Amino acid sequence: MLKKNSRKYHFYLIFPNIFDFKGGIQVYSAFLLKALQDLYPEADYDVFLKYDKRNLTQQQNLQFLPSTKFHYFGHLPRFFQTIFLAIKIIILGIFQRPTLVIATHVNYATACYVLRLLANVPYWAIAHGLEVWDIKNNTTKLALQNADKIISVSHYTRQRLLEETNIDSGKIALLPNTFDASKFQINSKPSYLLKRHNLTTENPIILTVTRMGRTANYKGYDQILHALVKIRQHIPNVHYILAGKGDDQPRIAALVTSLNLEDCVTIAGFIPDTELCDHYNLCDVFAMPSKGEGFGIVYLEALVCGKPVLAGNQDGSVDPLAEGKLGCLVDPDNIEQIADNLIQILQGDYSNPVLYQPEYLRQKTIESFEFSQFRTSLAKLISSNIES
Repeated sequence: MLKKNSRKYHFYLIFPNIFDFKGGIQVYSAFLLKALQDLYPEADYDVFLKYDKRNLTQQQNLQFLPSTKFHYFGHLPRFFQTIFLAIKIIILGIFQRPTLVIATHVNYATACYVLRLLANVPYWAIAHGLEVWDIKNNTTKLALQNADKIISVSHYTRQRLLEETNIDSGKIALLPNTFDASKFQINSKPSYLLKRHNLTTENPIILTVTRMGRTANYKGYDQILHALVKIRQHIPNVHYILAGKGDDQPRIAALVTSLNLEDCVTIAGFIPDTELCDHYNLCDVFAMPSKGEGFGIVYLEALVCGKPVLAGNQDGSVDPLAEGKLGCLVDPDNIEQIADNLIQILQGDYSNPVLYQPEYLRQKTIESFEFSQFRTSLAKLISSNIES
């Protein structure tokens, strides 16, 4: 429990990184820090960044409180990053006795557990997806079992934790992913992107925005490519834009060629934040039939832009789509089902009419997941763990 006393709060936040790479955990981490600082502007903050490197330009443009102390470990060889990160957290923690330590990746929970043993400092761990679905490391399991609170980003991940560990269910709370609604608006298809991709407003466009690493093919873009063979038989002018970066791009390009889809697929590469909303507005359906998603911030971003969304029904993707009330959930391994549902959506025949109600999709997504909701939920979690 957090103890309420005369000194101001002091938070330790342990993140993989938040500046040099923006995956799901990184985005969640940045929102968590921002929410905490909105709630406790007078608190002290020490933020430990395993992979980020000190960057003076980056530091001058921080969106966080000026008093925030960042500890960078990205300049070290990979072998030493974990060791020095843990040592610094433990030694500083013994002397400073922070009010609470929050780790946004379970791999950092071990250092938190050691600090707890040595200095009785409480800690929370954030559970996202694959990293906690099948934990093999007994030390990590022990650290999670002894955490004061485990924050799960989705009902699915929470259920997996309960099934695969002996963690007390009362210890696992829900705090879903979030987004900044002001950065995503409903708009017409941007002409500059139509021109860039050699498309017109007549082209029905399927979009996926994801990491394309060799270990990330669970995201479902292979299935969409195979489904396109059937989709284009019904919708000849369909076009698929696959956006993101990663080392899987050469294999994807080879698959596109082998399926003879070169004329209807664009591998767009990395999309900067300044163009992300425009790409959502460019598409007619956002599709990512993943089977390894902890939650999926991209689904929220597409929904708040008023777009129909297709996702898998076997992971955390179910949460942002409100169990199918706000989108289409499919078996991520069933290519025929993916193709048939995308055809229905693009032809305007899908059975759930809310997919074609952009303002409704936006409103419902904001009501459940916008940053102000995230901050309010976090405030309740913090206050419920403070003793008078």
